[in-house]
Amino acid sequence: MRIHLVDGTYELFRHYYSPSATHPDVTESRATRGVLGTIVGMLADGATHIGVATDHVVESFRNKMWRGYKTSAGMPPDLLAQFPLLEEAVAALGVVVWPMTDLEADDALASAAAVGHDDTSVDQVAIWTPDKDLAQCVRGTRVVQVDRRSGKVIDDDGVRAKFGVPPESIPDYLALVGDSADGFPGIPGWGAKSTATVLAHYGHIESIPAAAGQWEVGVRNSGSLAAALVEQMEHALLFRDLATLRVDRSLLADADALRWKGPTAALEDMCARLDAANLLDRVARLGSGEA
Repeated sequence: MRIHLVDGTYELFRHYYSPSATHPDVTESRATRGVLGTIVGMLADGATHIGVATDHVVESFRNKMWRGYKTSAGMPPDLLAQFPLLEEAVAALGVVVWPMTDLEADDALASAAAVGHDDTSVDQVAIWTPDKDLAQCVRGTRVVQVDRRSGKVIDDDGVRAKFGVPPESIPDYLALVGDSADGFPGIPGWGAKSTATVLAHYGHIESIPAAAGQWEVGVRNSGSLAAALVEQMEHALLFRDLATLRVDRSLLADADALRWKGPTAALEDMCARLDAANLLDRVARLGSGEA
């Protein structure tokens, strides 16, 4: 069994900002149709177990931890309005969907990945998103990321090749270099190369010696890096906490709960609302084995 975990928020943004998209859409549902089409395509390609996570409320508990954390401010209203529409559409398709409120979509994906990893009936967990936060969930070749744009599968070796650190050090890496998408700046002077070099040796922030003279790795400006980390240690640990995904196993009883059993009776009305008769036809062909 291979389970597929889809970042619905990323997919909604991807379809909304696609070069082929036109705005405004008179139905304000183009991106939702696009995501639904992507999921139907996965089913047509043989996927049997799928879960989709969305940020039903963009703000989360992390906004209380750091004032500059990402919010929905500035998001186009017609995009923001499609989050609940997408969730309703995915549910009508008969696919498991997690509309997240206090936690984020990334946390839901991490939670489902953990459940899948521990389920002996699962051969592989594929997390469909290029989001660097999710790299921390990768485990060998058993839990992987898939970049839909390139089709590249990123396993443990792929994470190390991309970031220079193992998956378990990704929150530390993001804390030091910063994450502009999530709204925290990192520690002054700590770039991707120096961070990777130091963390590849020490693993975690608190294991890095306070004095550069004690470092067992050589990087440029090590003295200023060490001083900045000592001065900003409280922020570094806070940023790591922000970057660390939460696992809530209550979101998924077991991997087989993600098995697709066909659409619900609500799909016909939903496709009519979305002006997506072709999607209804594609799903019907899935049921007949013609897809």
